[in-house]
Amino acid sequence: SGGGWGGGGKPFDKIGWGFATPNPAGGKKAPGPPPAMNDDIASSFGFPAVGRKKITAAFDGGRLTSDGGVLLLAQAERAMGICQRLAACIADPRDPARVIHRLDDILRARVFAIACGYEDADDLDALRDDPGFRLALGKLPESGAGLASQPTMSRWENAPTTRELASMMAAMIDIYCASYPAPPTAVTLDIDDTCDVVHGYQQLSFWNGHHGERCFLPIHIYDTATGRPVAMLLRTGKTPSGKEAAGHIRRLVRHLRRNWPDTHITIRGDGHYGRPEVMAYCDAARVDYVFGLPTNSALRADPAIVAVADACAVKRAQRQCPVLRNYAETRYGAKTWKCQRRVVARIEASTLGMDIRYVVTSLATGSAEHIYDTLYCARGQAENLIKRHKSQLASDRTSCRSANANQMRLILHTAAYWLLWRIQQAMPRTAALASAEFTTLRLRLLKVAARVVESASRIRIAFASACPDADLFRALVLRLKPAPT
Repeated sequence: SGGGWGGGGKPFDKIGWGFATPNPAGGKKAPGPPPAMNDDIASSFGFPAVGRKKITAAFDGGRLTSDGGVLLLAQAERAMGICQRLAACIADPRDPARVIHRLDDILRARVFAIACGYEDADDLDALRDDPGFRLALGKLPESGAGLASQPTMSRWENAPTTRELASMMAAMIDIYCASYPAPPTAVTLDIDDTCDVVHGYQQLSFWNGHHGERCFLPIHIYDTATGRPVAMLLRTGKTPSGKEAAGHIRRLVRHLRRNWPDTHITIRGDGHYGRPEVMAYCDAARVDYVFGLPTNSALRADPAIVAVADACAVKRAQRQCPVLRNYAETRYGAKTWKCQRRVVARIEASTLGMDIRYVVTSLATGSAEHIYDTLYCARGQAENLIKRHKSQLASDRTSCRSANANQMRLILHTAAYWLLWRIQQAMPRTAALASAEFTTLRLRLLKVAARVVESASRIRIAFASACPDADLFRALVLRLKPAPT
C-alpha cells in the first residue's frame, strides 16, 4: 500500500531517494524519455456500433491527462507555499549534486495526487509521466525525469523524526494564521476526535469499546466558521485524558498567540474535553470555552433546572404539543473543580419523556438559549468537516506500521484539504460550486480532460470544448494567478 520503506529498506544514499545513477565517467545519467506505452494498454477494443459505423478505441491518445485541474492545485499551492514550508522542516541528507527530485516537489506530487483522489503512494507509479502532473510540478511534459516513484514517496513518508513532525504541525498552524489577511479579532476553534479503524497491530492502535474497533482516535481542530483546518494529531485509540487534552490545547494556543497575540480564542468541544484540567488551563490562559458536560445526580437535582423542567413538562402536556424546549442555567462546581462555573441546560419535554443536555462555559454574557443553540450546537459543522477530511480525502488511510509515518500522512492529507479550500475560496460567492463538497469540486474542476501539446517555443493545453464548468475554470485561473512582481 506504499506504507513501508520499500526497496528492502535501502539507506538514504540509494537511488530510491531520488538520486540520479552516476555513469562510469562520473557524470549524471541523463533521464531518458518516458517508457513506451504498454502493448496491452495500447491494444484496441470496441463499443456497439452507432449509425451503422463500427466503434473502436484504444489508450493511445498520446499526451492526454484526465486531471487537467491539477494545474489549479499547483497555482493554489504556489500562492500558499505549503509544501515548501513542510519540506523546510525535514532534514534532507542527500548529496545536492545528485538529487533529481527536490523534497518539496516530492511532497507536492503526493499532495496533488491526494487532492485528485489518488490516496495511495502506489498511484504515483502510474502518474509519474502524466503530462498534467508534470506541468504542475514545473516539468516539461515530454522530456526529463518524471515524478518520484512510490518507493521514494514511501521512504519520505517514513523519514521525518518525531521532532520534525512537531515542526511540521507547527508550520500547519502558521499556514492557518497566514490564511487570514489580518489577525482576526476573535476565533472559535472546534476540537474533536474521530475513529480511524486500523487493520493490524500498528503503533498507537488500541481497542476502543465504544466504537467496538481497534483504532486510532486522531484529534481534529477546525476553525469551523470558515472551514479552515488548524491541526490534526494522530493518537492512540482511547479517549484523551484531561491532562492530555489540556497539553494539546496549551501547545495550540501558544502557537496561535505567537502569530496573533491580541486575538481572543474560544475553544469548543464535547464532553470529552470538558475536563477539570482543560478548564483550569483555559481560565488561567484567558481562553474562553464551551464544552459539553455529562449529566450527574447533582445536576439532575439542581433546583433551578428542576423548576424549569417541571414547568416545561406541564406546559407541553397542557398544549398537547409533541415537543417543547426550554432553557435554564445555574452555577455548579464538581468536587474536582476548583471553582463554580456557569452551566447551561437545554430542556426538552416530549411524548417520549424528558431529555436534558448540559453545557459548561466561561462566557458570562449571552442567554442560556444563545449559549446552547447558537454557540454550542454550531460545533455540529465540525463533524461535517471531519467527514470531509476522512471520507472525501481518505485521510483514514493510515495503514503504515509506524506512528510517525501515519502522522506524516495526516499532515499531507491536511495540505490537500488546504488546496481544495483555497480553490473554493477563490470562486465567486454566487458560483454553484462555492459551497460544494470536495468530491464535487474534484469531479467538476480537477477531473477535466486535456491534451498537452509541446512545441519548440510553447506548451498548449487543450481542454474539452464541452466542459460544463469552463467559465468557472477560466475565472479560477485568473483569480489564483500570482500577482506580477
